[in-house]
Amino acid sequence: MVAFNINKTAAQNKLALCEAWETLHPNSCPYSYNFHLHTMFSDGQLAPSALMKQAISLGLKGMAITDHHSIGGYRGAAAWLESQNASSAEKPLPHLWTGVEISCDLLGVEVHILGYAFAPEHRALKPYLKGKAPSGKDYSAKNTIAAIQQAGGLTVLAHPERYKKKAEVLIEAAVQLGIDGLEAYYAYGNPRPWQPSLAQTKKVKQLSEDYGLYVTCGTDTHGLNILQRI
Repeated sequence: MVAFNINKTAAQNKLALCEAWETLHPNSCPYSYNFHLHTMFSDGQLAPSALMKQAISLGLKGMAITDHHSIGGYRGAAAWLESQNASSAEKPLPHLWTGVEISCDLLGVEVHILGYAFAPEHRALKPYLKGKAPSGKDYSAKNTIAAIQQAGGLTVLAHPERYKKKAEVLIEAAVQLGIDGLEAYYAYGNPRPWQPSLAQTKKVKQLSEDYGLYVTCGTDTHGLNILQRI
């Protein structure tokens, strides 16, 4: 038996990630894909291994752990997956991409930028992976987006309808800074069962089309169940 191997190429495969994003629809999350998950390495409650067990049980095809200012959750999940035996797994193992969520300033508002498929050891990311929000010039959305992209990653504006400025204003500014995508499928208000909020999703999807951006989905899990935010 050969142990399952999480290789860096798969975790940083932007082409595969973009192809997955292009297939997303309102029912893709949370049972096929989930690109917004937190563990105890930031403000979530799940250990990476517990989160991965749920992901496999649900049959997720692809996912990313996006802890705040940390890749500890990703590293823990990757290590756990490496210890598993792919040939004896009851269900296929999901594609795990690198991920992170970073707080930064955009037009005087704190927003969250999600980063995916980046090289975690890249020096450009050092100010952003210290377990707390960056400061000074590193706190700007311009520099945050640039750092993730310099590390080979893709950038997404998280939950655009949750901020103190209108989504269309923030998205236009993010586009000018080179943002790659928007988190369109998001459940505002934490409904049960999880489902993307219709009005907000329609608006953000239209803006993504207007600007030629990718759309993503995620439950933004912080609790013990990856099917819910809390």
